[in-house]
Amino acid sequence: MLTILREHVEAIVAHARRDHPDEACGVIAGPYGSDRPERLIPMLNAAMSPTFYEFDSGDLLRLYREMDDRDEEPVVIYHSHTATEAYPSRTDLNLASEPNAHYVLVSTRDGAHEAGEVDFRSYRIVDGTITEEEVRVVDRYTEDSTTAGPAVPPTEGDI
Repeated sequence: MLTILREHVEAIVAHARRDHPDEACGVIAGPYGSDRPERLIPMLNAAMSPTFYEFDSGDLLRLYREMDDRDEEPVVIYHSHTATEAYPSRTDLNLASEPNAHYVLVSTRDGAHEAGEVDFRSYRIVDGTITEEEVRVVDRYTEDSTTAGPAVPPTEGDI
């Protein structure tokens, strides 16, 4: 299960809407081994494509060095799909290289880039196997990220 702050969900959705019709992408870093997404880093889609995303190699190298210096790891890797459902494509599957990360996909198809509800889903991708997981949206974390307070389901208009 992915436990994620409501403000991060809102920021990811806003990023996806802002970059539409191109795919948006980014990372949420967290303390190494914590599985707690804390620091959102929106990235530039170097491909500038509506059907593909690619992190700029220089930006990605800087991000990984920064995460290493801060004892962080990528807890969430997110991107948007602009014309298809929020499900990993064959390309997404091939690019998934972080077995501990949650892969979040947001679909802005069918007018969701302008307003209304978006499709916001999370997956684990390990050794070529895609497993969808529950997304638990919270207003704040408690001391233990695995028991992050009461679940606050998103309401219409939140995502």
